[in-house]
Amino acid sequence: MTSFRPGAARPAPRPVENGLASAYLRKRRFPRSLALSTNTIENLQADFELLDDWEERYRYVIELGRLLPPLDEKFRTPQYKVSGCASQVWIHSEHNGSVLTFTGDSDALIVKGLIAVTFMIFSGKTPAQILALDAHAIFAKLGLKDHLTPQRSNGLASMVARIKADARQVLAA
Repeated sequence: MTSFRPGAARPAPRPVENGLASAYLRKRRFPRSLALSTNTIENLQADFELLDDWEERYRYVIELGRLLPPLDEKFRTPQYKVSGCASQVWIHSEHNGSVLTFTGDSDALIVKGLIAVTFMIFSGKTPAQILALDAHAIFAKLGLKDHLTPQRSNGLASMVARIKADARQVLAA
């Protein structure tokens, strides 16, 4: 993948279902498709390459978190709370046919964005695929490993552990 260079033409935007871009993305003049259609790690990595620095990438991750669907209040219980996170984090997994899908929320904006990134990795995959994925390598490839505080990195690891535990539970059933 090539990095965006100032003055170079931006790649063609990916199609979007919802034509509304966030105020941040409109202000930054990003193609509105960036945050709205980034649903794979490959797309996220390509979008990261368009951003000039880590401050913009953090803002972008926060925007991804804002785009998460709201978590139903019935899942804001200790059963769904992820331990090991400094912020409050809830993750609900649902087994749909052969794949797992996830919903979640946090009381911290950046963490909510990290939840969105984590869901891009795991949601829509089979339990076996989830268990085979090396999320830490993906986070490192995105540069998150080097740009998160140790506390946030521990929380991210706890989210991954929770998702993998849910996958193991489905396989065992």
